[in-house]
Amino acid sequence: MLRLRIPLAPSALRSAARAAAVGGAATPSPPARGAAATPPPPSPRIAAMEAVSWPAASCSVPLVSSGSGLKQTSLQSTFKSSSRVWLPRQGGLSMRAYCAVASAEVAAEPEQVPLKPILTPAQQALQPAKPPPAQSGEIELDPEKLAEEMNTCSPLEIMDRALGMYGNDIAIAFGGAEDVALIEIAHQSARPYRVFTLDTGRMNPETYRFFTEVERHYNIQIEYVFPDAGEVEKLTKDKGMFSFYQDGHEECCNIRRIRPLSKKLQGLRSWITGQRRDQLPVSRGKLPVVQIDPSFDGRDGPETLLKWNPLASMSHNEIWRFLTNMNVPINELHTKGFASVGCEPCTRSILPWQHEREGRWWWEETNSKELGINKGNMNNVRPYRRQQEFGGDLYNNPSIIKFSREEMRALGKTTSREKSGVVCLYAPWCPHCQAMDAAYKELATRLEGTPVYIAKFRADGVNKMMCQQELMMTTFPTILFFPKNSTKFIKYPSERRDINSLHSFVMSFM
Repeated sequence: MLRLRIPLAPSALRSAARAAAVGGAATPSPPARGAAATPPPPSPRIAAMEAVSWPAASCSVPLVSSGSGLKQTSLQSTFKSSSRVWLPRQGGLSMRAYCAVASAEVAAEPEQVPLKPILTPAQQALQPAKPPPAQSGEIELDPEKLAEEMNTCSPLEIMDRALGMYGNDIAIAFGGAEDVALIEIAHQSARPYRVFTLDTGRMNPETYRFFTEVERHYNIQIEYVFPDAGEVEKLTKDKGMFSFYQDGHEECCNIRRIRPLSKKLQGLRSWITGQRRDQLPVSRGKLPVVQIDPSFDGRDGPETLLKWNPLASMSHNEIWRFLTNMNVPINELHTKGFASVGCEPCTRSILPWQHEREGRWWWEETNSKELGINKGNMNNVRPYRRQQEFGGDLYNNPSIIKFSREEMRALGKTTSREKSGVVCLYAPWCPHCQAMDAAYKELATRLEGTPVYIAKFRADGVNKMMCQQELMMTTFPTILFFPKNSTKFIKYPSERRDINSLHSFVMSFM
């Protein structure tokens, strides 16, 4: 089992030192004379309030009851009686936390540190041996156990846990709408936080104005990360400004995004992203809320960088409702039909019924769109059964016809077709083809008895070049519709491969 060792925050080290000094558990120091009493951490019955109320209390932020009047109350009375708590922010109220609190007991005064008894040498000899105090300033962390523990937590609880564990050694990756939600949640946690963004040099003007607006709104300084000027100059000199339209975006993204990000992350122990499971179900469908980053190394070396995804379980609509309710800055490109924003040459607006990721690298297929910052997500659809490891086949349904090479070539070149049909060009070892197995079989069942046949053709190996040259195939799977009495065929353009999307595509041509 993989375990990480992370340094404790200075406050935790001081608590450990006091515990060693008195031979017992760490106890908070008594308050100074005349100072307001700071309550101890809440009991398990009010654990749901900890993310909102406890950081606020430690920072001396007043809490306001959500009763009939907005009157200030003491922290102790809020813990005892309030079922809803408003957390104030500069300029007024900014967030309401719904905390189900049945009852709680909070001590009016913190416990006093007991005095260490003075023992004679004979008495000391009779004392049981004590374990050595923790002086290393590190704790062991089990990422899988942590992910399971945090799976049902709210984004605020996840954010509070991440910032509390890593302090200045963690940062929020900022760029799109989801990342504004991350900054807002971090702001509501009342903990210090860092924000960085990748400036590729190819962003839209609206995006640069958006960065400035976010800095002013939250009174923060974004840490800008730039690509190596020499590498960018060599790429544009050798291949021009738009080579990615011909040979794919991976080379350009490696220079402008991946390498600068890798260098930045090598100075951190953890980072926070705005990924969601509904963005790309094929590669992000099982995204955990916290994981060991499979793509990048942290300050402590390989397989030590912890990656947090607080918004993993939220949907696109939930994110936008949150952003609207909180009245946060928004990139004006979103009002122009841009659901996902990246570099200007590689991002475009989408139509209302299209998936939000279809505006990114639109000339490529789904699996190519994860070959970047989050390419490690492909591990989440494991086991990834490679060609040499997979001995079976896909789309095994009596209603699905299996074409030979000669039949497939003849179908593509025929001058007249007596019947309409759908053909899937696939490779059985491809994870995207595997993910579509159930939907394609269901499609065949739904269309059974109609004038449209459903077929498949294995397009890897010796068949790959033929399919690329004659059948418009770029990646697996490629779905083609061959209309009746036509010499042309239609390529399925969408990245949605669920049964309803596939069925709608076919029915539109019947």
